[in-house]
Amino acid sequence: MHGAGNDFVVLDLRADKAAPDAALCRLLADRQRGVGCDQILTIELPTSPKADVRYRIWNADGSLAGQCGNGARCVAAWYARELGETVTRLWLESPAGLHLAERLDHDQWRIDLGIPRFAPADIPLRGFAEAADAYRLQVNDAVFHIGAASMGNPHALLEVADLAALDIAPVARALQVSDYFPDSVNVGFAEILSRTHIALRVYERGAGETLACGSGACAAAAILMRRGRVERRVRVDLPGGTLHVEWPGNTHGILMQGPATFVFQGVVDARFMESVAA
Repeated sequence: MHGAGNDFVVLDLRADKAAPDAALCRLLADRQRGVGCDQILTIELPTSPKADVRYRIWNADGSLAGQCGNGARCVAAWYARELGETVTRLWLESPAGLHLAERLDHDQWRIDLGIPRFAPADIPLRGFAEAADAYRLQVNDAVFHIGAASMGNPHALLEVADLAALDIAPVARALQVSDYFPDSVNVGFAEILSRTHIALRVYERGAGETLACGSGACAAAAILMRRGRVERRVRVDLPGGTLHVEWPGNTHGILMQGPATFVFQGVVDARFMESVAA
């Protein structure tokens, strides 16, 4: 499946199947030797009585992730297809908490990803005691001015003037391995096109630059909204498609709308699994 080009291998583990280990995740995500994806999502029985279904996330490098906004929409669409096309509302349980997902039209879903967190300890971001609209980070000989937030996973944001021309990988990698982010960080680069429209690219921890990042779109929008740079509802254009993000108020959950698309389904060959074990 994919959400605006952010692609996933979705594994149904509800029948007491074991979760994938890091080696299997890496091989499944390999675009030459496996299926190919940015992240692996697992469909599991919920632990919360309020939830309809539970999901977890592994990055392409086999590391666990705390949240995935595009993946959450795909999980909702996957489970709704099993229940029947009349289903329009689902409660999802993620590593970051409970989220209400609502079908809007055909493949469009809106999900509440919760209240963004800005306290440095919640991100986590070292070296700062209080939340700020911007932080000055010195990494080696370079100085970066970033915003930071947690959407259940850590995000840093840099505002840029010309997003298309930028080579984001060197800056993102430097921030990801810096001492400021003990759990690494997803690094977003945003160009403000108007007060209701931004362009965004995201270099994700454990996956590199992806065509879209739902939690990154929410984090970027929330950081810019908090600064007063954009309105409370914005269009976010990413390389793989468009998401719409709305944050009604600081005490409300942030809402993200976008597509969830089925591509193909199948069974992983037993010999492939044996190659991982070997």
